[in-house]
Amino acid sequence: MSGYFLYHSIGTFPGKAERMAAALTNFSNIWSAEDDGQWPAALAARQRFIDAWTRLIEAPQGTLTTAENVTAALYSLIGGLPAERLAGKRLLVAGDCFPSLHFLLAGLAERFGFTLDTVPLRPGESWVRDEDFIARWQADVGLALITFVTSTASHRCDVERLTAHGRAMGSIVGVDVTQGIGVAPFSVAATPVDFVVSTSLKWLCGSSGAGILQVAPELLATCRPELRGWFSQPNPFSWDLDAFTYADDARRFDHGTPAILASVASLPGLEWVEQTGIETIRAQNAELVERIIGAAVDNGWEVRSPLDARERGGSVMLGLPQGAKPAKIVASLRSERLYCDTRGTTLRLSPGMVSTAAAVETLVARLQEHIGSRRRRAS
Repeated sequence: MSGYFLYHSIGTFPGKAERMAAALTNFSNIWSAEDDGQWPAALAARQRFIDAWTRLIEAPQGTLTTAENVTAALYSLIGGLPAERLAGKRLLVAGDCFPSLHFLLAGLAERFGFTLDTVPLRPGESWVRDEDFIARWQADVGLALITFVTSTASHRCDVERLTAHGRAMGSIVGVDVTQGIGVAPFSVAATPVDFVVSTSLKWLCGSSGAGILQVAPELLATCRPELRGWFSQPNPFSWDLDAFTYADDARRFDHGTPAILASVASLPGLEWVEQTGIETIRAQNAELVERIIGAAVDNGWEVRSPLDARERGGSVMLGLPQGAKPAKIVASLRSERLYCDTRGTTLRLSPGMVSTAAAVETLVARLQEHIGSRRRRAS
């Protein structure tokens, strides 16, 4: 029985330790060899990671590159935009976006001349409604950052609807796909957006440090990233100090010597997702999530995620009752090898391909002990 319910955090798959160890051992052998083959092999490994991501979201070739994390990817994009795209305009985000991105944008607003406009949650609700985001989205929005799936409610937005509105407003539309990619389908070919940011953690089962930035060709051609370096050039080995030019493709968002290890460590997870298929992953996840939601409804627990699967990512969040001690509950579950976490009084549960139905049954039984049961009486 595997009681791993933390796919909203790291994510794993059968045989992950062995496949990651093999990839890192192979890289270690290459990097430690007393020859001159290190950098060709390392850059080829990084390119395989980029290619896997490109296939995953069906992006045009040459539009995707690596970043240390989502925050760094967004900073690189903001710092590369033509000044007139943001100056004197609003930058729209939702109140349930990933906090790190809000922290970044709040700090950049004055320097780049935009007003950060955060769409609030309605009182008593757990996610920002798409219609509320659209209602605040007028033609003075220079850029809107959409959260594909939220980390606190697993609300899955209607990217197609939001993007269509953004096009009508003439805004730059970006999507943070971190919490949904790998368990919910996402394609820039099917729903073109201006840029995508993500990590390779969560449902992609990768390592930290393996973020990505994907930029649509039309926008990419106009960007001049201020965070730049020798790898931003068409030929990184051109050291003419007075002849810097940007690469024509997403490499212009590179800067100094790129990190390689995170790409190497994350590629096994990306390959596993590609081999397994997102529909297969989604189906197994949905079955377990529906069991948790059904038990929550039967026991009278608060569900802080959409009940409609079409509006939900791969997680389900439960509201702990007044007086409950979140840390104590998580520790007790951990003692029985049931792994989850909390954000405040929200219990976050994300079953994946290693999670079992037996573990879900045990989890439900233990939650009944910890937070009680108010079963509905039969009429």
